[in-house]
Amino acid sequence: MRPDYAVDGKPKATKKGMPWDIIPQTPEDIARMRVAGRIAREVLDAAVRAVQPGITTDFIDQLVHKETIARNSYPSPLNYHGFPKSCCTSINEVICHGIPDNTELLAGDILNIDVTVFHDGVHGDCSETVFVGPKEAVPEPVRDLVQTTFTAWQAAIAHCRPGVKYSELGGIIEDIIAAKGYSTVEIFCGHGVGRLFHTYPNVLHYRNNDRTGVMAAGHTFTIEPMICLGTNQVLTWPDKWTAVTKDGLPSAQFEHTLLITDTGVEELTAKLPTSPKYSWEL
Repeated sequence: MRPDYAVDGKPKATKKGMPWDIIPQTPEDIARMRVAGRIAREVLDAAVRAVQPGITTDFIDQLVHKETIARNSYPSPLNYHGFPKSCCTSINEVICHGIPDNTELLAGDILNIDVTVFHDGVHGDCSETVFVGPKEAVPEPVRDLVQTTFTAWQAAIAHCRPGVKYSELGGIIEDIIAAKGYSTVEIFCGHGVGRLFHTYPNVLHYRNNDRTGVMAAGHTFTIEPMICLGTNQVLTWPDKWTAVTKDGLPSAQFEHTLLITDTGVEELTAKLPTSPKYSWEL
């Protein structure tokens, strides 16, 4: 099964209603999303294991494509609004939507790999920022940026449960990262995910009072803060996809697909016992 945009690049099903009208997943689709989430995690893990100086981001993309197809799934980014590759690879100052190409990774780079798979009618979406080469090769301020992004992301996830306003998450993230002098990108956000790749809620990663809905059991969505060492101002390359920091300083990101349960939150793309450790744990 492939998504409805696979051939012509144009999604046919689109989000409807107001931003605060969030439709819970059916029990059947929740079961499907657990499977899709695990597949996305397995594929991302394969990509992370491959990261080393000298390989190209195209190599990572080819690996993601192969591992996704091997699991009877479709790489969701491929031809989504015309995106030309099967995953996003964002190096250093690239905030998101980096297009894999013949760029070789260098020791001391940081790289975000964003993987989404479409399986049995639903999407699973996750990303991770990794160090290229030994962690000592990455400048200490950049290592701290990555770990602080992770800490803020985890704090936002821990806050999720029925009855919580989605607008509360941005302040949690911003309090943690601003204390270090970092900034949070405002023009990109987390999103609902399920049968649609992107739908409501819009999950903003900065302090806000927007009416974006209240969490309820059955909601599925991503939290994916993009945190910058310097400015959060964005430039978009002529390819109309690659978003970079205006000052050229690094940006880091982590992402899970999440499910609100009756009592809290479940990470549908959580690391497995076999998953690689985070870069700073090595």
